[in-house]
Amino acid sequence: MFTGLIRYRGEMLSRQGNINGERIVIALHDAIPDLEEGDSLAVNGVCLTVLDISPQRFSADLSRETLALTTLGQLYAGEELNLEPSLRLGDTLDGHLVSGHVDAIGHVRRIELQSLSAKVWVNAPARLLPLIAVKGSIAIDGVSLTVNEVDGEGFCVQLIPHTRQHSTLGALKAGQAVNLEADLLARYVTRYLAASRHDDKISE
Repeated sequence: MFTGLIRYRGEMLSRQGNINGERIVIALHDAIPDLEEGDSLAVNGVCLTVLDISPQRFSADLSRETLALTTLGQLYAGEELNLEPSLRLGDTLDGHLVSGHVDAIGHVRRIELQSLSAKVWVNAPARLLPLIAVKGSIAIDGVSLTVNEVDGEGFCVQLIPHTRQHSTLGALKAGQAVNLEADLLARYVTRYLAASRHDDKISE
């Protein structure tokens, strides 16, 4: 479990295919305290298992499903990455609960620069839209954000200067693919309502 608050950054060093998918190597810009082999680490919002850890880098395996359903399969050497270690008992929850299980890939529709901030519209798949609500939470490439507006194709968020400076979202471009994870509570409420409607139909 994660919070969506990015305090660490990394860089894709290399990737190599294997029988199960791929193994990637990521450089750490700063050492992550107490990070050990086998720990969970969110990479652009995707929960991965840390392997071959050193103070400067680590490796992680990507399954075929992860490659197909997230943007990690599209990243190349040299690209910047958002990194977040898993939430520990006693840590403050300043963002929102993020599972690291990406719901869908979205695409940046447009970016409106506003002094040091930016208004970003993102197109989301139709199946994800019922889980996105104004003033609700959403994670974009692992960053916890508040939804400001919603329309028939996607949603809008505001990036404050701190977010633009300390995460990869400051370098977003129109058309760019991003990982999206809807709020966990919205996911469970939607599932509960769907199940309730199904039960009502059966009882009629």
